[in-house]
Amino acid sequence: MSDKKSSRPCHHCKSKSASAPADTSKIHYEKFWLYRHCSSVQQRDRQAQKAGQLFSGLLAMNVVFLGSAFISSMIFNKVAITLADVWILLSILKVLCLFWIIYYLLGTSRQPHAVLYRDSHAGAIWIRGSVLLFGSCSILLNVFQIGYSTILIHCKSRVEIVFPSIGILFICTQAYFLWHHSKDCIQVQHNFTRCGLMLTIATNLLLWLLAVTNDTLHIEIESQLREVERRFAGNDTTLCTCPNMTICKVFQKGYILLYPFNTEYCLVCCSVLYVMWKNVGRRISHHHIPHTKPKFKLQGVVFGPLLGTSAVIIGACVFMMYQIQATSLVPSRQVFVIYYSYYIVLLPLMSVGAVIGTIVHALEKKELDTLKNPTRSLDVVLLMGAALGQIGMSYFSIVALVATDPRDLLNSLALSYSVLIIFQNITQNIFVIDGLHRRRIVAETEAKHAGDAGQHTELPGEEETTLSSKQEHSQTPPGKEEDTKEEQNGEVYSQRRVSVLELGQEIRKASLSYIHTYSNLSWKRRVLREISFFLVLCNIILWVMPTFGAHPIFENGMERSFYGYSTWFVIVNFGLPLGVFYRMHSVGGLLEVYVTA
Repeated sequence: MSDKKSSRPCHHCKSKSASAPADTSKIHYEKFWLYRHCSSVQQRDRQAQKAGQLFSGLLAMNVVFLGSAFISSMIFNKVAITLADVWILLSILKVLCLFWIIYYLLGTSRQPHAVLYRDSHAGAIWIRGSVLLFGSCSILLNVFQIGYSTILIHCKSRVEIVFPSIGILFICTQAYFLWHHSKDCIQVQHNFTRCGLMLTIATNLLLWLLAVTNDTLHIEIESQLREVERRFAGNDTTLCTCPNMTICKVFQKGYILLYPFNTEYCLVCCSVLYVMWKNVGRRISHHHIPHTKPKFKLQGVVFGPLLGTSAVIIGACVFMMYQIQATSLVPSRQVFVIYYSYYIVLLPLMSVGAVIGTIVHALEKKELDTLKNPTRSLDVVLLMGAALGQIGMSYFSIVALVATDPRDLLNSLALSYSVLIIFQNITQNIFVIDGLHRRRIVAETEAKHAGDAGQHTELPGEEETTLSSKQEHSQTPPGKEEDTKEEQNGEVYSQRRVSVLELGQEIRKASLSYIHTYSNLSWKRRVLREISFFLVLCNIILWVMPTFGAHPIFENGMERSFYGYSTWFVIVNFGLPLGVFYRMHSVGGLLEVYVTA
């Protein structure tokens, strides 16, 4: 008994000494078997996760290097490696990806306890909608390519029909997979799933690289030989030309028009697949799961939509003028002046808006969201990385324009355009990234919306009672047959009058609720929403213009004459697609800022 009693105080002494800072170095908690067992399991789990990510990353790196070597060899040595060889390699990769996606849909995801968690931040509706939109355009692109190659089957290989056919199947399967499973945090078959995702990412990257290479040749032909619509269809460009047929011209025009959407589709798919790869084996705790998902509502904004819509309309007019003038054999100098002037007016407004939004973010009392979020981390990386395309081209343009003749009107406009592009990209990135890291305040907004809903719920009921009373008064027992037509005409007239009254009341209620929500918002939230919506519309028009063929930075000839044709073409080739992707990705980030404001 004395031994047991003496042992108890020793245990308490140990617990007290554990709390004291001086004796903590003497206590080794890993001696307890439970702690040792749990820590080893966690450590092995982390090591297995890192090993799986490393192995799948090495697989993707080798596939990308192999495909890049093929594409580079096709560009520099078209005799040894042809475009058909590149298509065969990409077709093999597409088939392997199709097998894995089908296995994931029918096998992996249906296993018990396969998908215990879903990342609410991944697979936003705008990015899944862009996958469907760009995927549909890519499918139409492949259909036009198949039709064009079928008409010219006498001078084209059958690979040019098989490759787009496999591409249609690959795009449809991948779009379905990303739409339904982009939020999955898979808990089984970790390594196999990681390798499959990385193989699909590598395939999309190679498809993007090939599309950029072909688009480069397309721009080169349009700039040098404007009288020819498109002569590059394969390796033999002189023997195979489009005959004078209407349907052939339709396929050719459709192929040229839809070509840029294919590059955007590949980049968007890579971003979604990367988030899925990061979420493999991820366990999400309860405090990571939001109780309410923010929804997009056009409330609390007035000036942002008005200014943004005017910018879109003016930009569309400038774009049409540019397309009409710049596609001629000798593009006029005036169209370049109008194009650069539009950007010089719009870009400072966007920069000032982003700076004001950043200042408002600093004045807000919202806490920073420090929780682990792979989707947000990827958004930040993509914004910073994609902005390097336009920033890099702008710096090259600044050097060329300053070294030649900066006092010329067109050169000064192009110089101002390049400087403003750099400043606008930097300020917008700061505003978007700062907004993505802010926590959303839900309590006040939910209470206000609940109160508004409670105030407006009585109105429809009152309308229903008035309508029912009117219908009861209008309904009369059947009388003589001669009066039936008059009664029916009276009922139709009364129903039309009631429908007009209903429409007026609905418009009045919507306007009153809109004004009510706008007045209830704090001035900081109103400013953030106005700026975000304005920047969304501006980025949309700045995405549309270069996507559909407005490339003055290449077609004006100033930088091309300074650096040389081939050097400047390489710079534009890698900078222009990144700039287009930056505008599209900025729209998604700004919508997130708008919703969470």
